[in-house]
Amino acid sequence: MKRSSSKGILDKGSTAVMEHEDVDADAAGIEWEMRPGGMLVQRRDVTDAAAVFGPLVKIKVSFGLVSHDITAPAHGSFGDVKRLLVPLTGLAPKEQRLLFKGVEKEDSEALHMAGVKDKAKLILVEDPAARERKVQEQHKQEKITRSYQIVTSIQAEVDKLAEQVSTSEGSFRSGDALSASELRRLNEALMQRLLRLDGIEAVGEAKILRRTQVKRVQGLVEAVDRLRAALMQPPPKENQVVVTTQWETFDGGMGSLAVPPPSSASVNANWETFE
Repeated sequence: MKRSSSKGILDKGSTAVMEHEDVDADAAGIEWEMRPGGMLVQRRDVTDAAAVFGPLVKIKVSFGLVSHDITAPAHGSFGDVKRLLVPLTGLAPKEQRLLFKGVEKEDSEALHMAGVKDKAKLILVEDPAARERKVQEQHKQEKITRSYQIVTSIQAEVDKLAEQVSTSEGSFRSGDALSASELRRLNEALMQRLLRLDGIEAVGEAKILRRTQVKRVQGLVEAVDRLRAALMQPPPKENQVVVTTQWETFDGGMGSLAVPPPSSASVNANWETFE
């Protein structure tokens, strides 16, 4: 059976590096182990590791109220120790500060050159700048969550108001009577939600949701305004009978649509006399 194997060497992160080659693993009787990163490496005991990587030292690292016991090559560096502490502390190497005998050590400085021996004690503190960035990021996430919850609660209120607007529109189309006071109440309720949405300082997904709800409320306000305007229009007038003073007159059996002008008589003062 052929399988991929590796020649394990310890890099600066105290992890095995695989140089793949095809060997008969079963024939060689090699035991393998899977590292956390998914890397398949040959299992070695402490004696083998010391033979390959040099002497190992056990170090106690104090981090607040917690202590971590690690084993590292004596000729490794403080940067190697930081990488070993990542899964134990959750801090990235750049977020760690290692102190030995009260002095902060650089990542490139070798343990044996600094005088770190077996059962030595180191102190780990979180970098203040990194801690401040974490606090700011946490506040930002809390702000996003809080604003999202507020917008979501307003959205639920707008859903109920939208149902009322839809019911009013249906009543208007079917010819049912609408209440002017109810439409006014709907308009005021929608405007209140719009003002609340405008006052939210939202970021991220909350900002997108807020913008969507603002446009939605504006559309509902316009719908209510149209209903109120239609309600204020006077009802259409019914058919009316028109009465006119123009009477139809007849002259000699012929009908006339116009009234003839009245005749005028002239009076002559010269009288004819008879003898």
